[in-house]
Amino acid sequence: MSNHTHPDPERETASSPPTLLDRSDVRVKHASGIGETVSAFVDRVRSGDLGSLPVIAGLVIIWTVFTSLNPVFLSADNLVNMLFDCSTVGVISLGIVCVLLVGQIDLSVGSMSGFASAMVGTLWVNEGWPVLLAIAAAIVVGAAIGALYALLLNWIGMPSFVSTLAGLLAILGMQLYVLGSTGSINLPYGSTIVNFGQLMVMPAPVSHLLALLPGAVVLLLGMRTRARRHAARLSAPSVASLVTRAAAITVFLEIVVAYLNQGRGVPLMFGLFLLLAVVMQYALTRTRWGRSMNAVGGNHEAARRAGIKVGAIYTSAFVLCAGLAALGGVLTAARLASASQQAGTGDVNLNAIAAAVIGGTSLFGGRGSAWSAVLGIIVIQSIASGLTLLNLSSSLRFMITGAVLAIAVIVDSLARQSRVSHGRA
Repeated sequence: MSNHTHPDPERETASSPPTLLDRSDVRVKHASGIGETVSAFVDRVRSGDLGSLPVIAGLVIIWTVFTSLNPVFLSADNLVNMLFDCSTVGVISLGIVCVLLVGQIDLSVGSMSGFASAMVGTLWVNEGWPVLLAIAAAIVVGAAIGALYALLLNWIGMPSFVSTLAGLLAILGMQLYVLGSTGSINLPYGSTIVNFGQLMVMPAPVSHLLALLPGAVVLLLGMRTRARRHAARLSAPSVASLVTRAAAITVFLEIVVAYLNQGRGVPLMFGLFLLLAVVMQYALTRTRWGRSMNAVGGNHEAARRAGIKVGAIYTSAFVLCAGLAALGGVLTAARLASASQQAGTGDVNLNAIAAAVIGGTSLFGGRGSAWSAVLGIIVIQSIASGLTLLNLSSSLRFMITGAVLAIAVIVDSLARQSRVSHGRA
């Protein structure tokens, strides 16, 4: 009997230093992660799920054209100013995403934002209310008006197009009444709310730290989903592909933050806008309420038969829409340091709706995300900022924005047809 002890291959492998072959295996796995990510993206595009691809391509074209005409366009300071401007209408557009998801519309968000700014100016400046209480009152009134729209839809069956169009006129009248003969109220310059809307930016270390969070969240949620799919014996993305995606997001955001910090920095108001978008996106994709929103927008009768309380979903969508419109009006007042009869009028209403649609939210209901509002409003404000720097007429802004909106709807319609045909195949 031999006394020679055979080595344990597993123990030897674990204790031995990594060889050249081991390192090449790591590189192969990393490459396969990138390849898997790209392959999954190509498959989605072929099936008609374009996602944010059209709007990102549009942004690249817009930024390239305006930068070639005026290099100041992509300067850090100009981008910071653009992010300040994005926040006001962007918050309103988040509410539009909610009503479009359930196949409805709210045409009164512009008037609602103007009325909210008038309420804050009147209650805070003229009546002496604490500013936070005045803001809360404006948002509550907005939510109540949204609940009224839902009541008219659920109980009477009044189309949201008609009820919100009537609301547009009525709320505009209320705004004029509240402002009175003066027509405008100046907010105290140097107050916290005005500084928030015009000057406040994140400290550089804080902005860099926050830029790490999205990638970490994507990786955490992806690993959790992967574990659940493995437990259910379903196909799941590899760890390498999840790490690749999270790393790409993190690197991109850190570069953006570093560039913005070369100017004034990341606006706090834009941070609030992104926070609201993150919370809404989580609610739409990770909660029962969000799944119900998409189901009602896809087919409200099928959703009703499945046990979903369609009326409650409609109510939540309109309440959120009107409440966010009121908050957008408050941010607009902070940005302009005033509440006037012109607040909420002009192109505010159309820009809020256009931003959601341009960003990828479907007019047919059942498909959209909070990121639609973020991407869409960046497109619209990029056009406005570029034309302003070129000292061109605002008429061109309306025409270009209208063309971009038309293209977005065409792309949405073609992608929808592609998904239907792909599903039949």
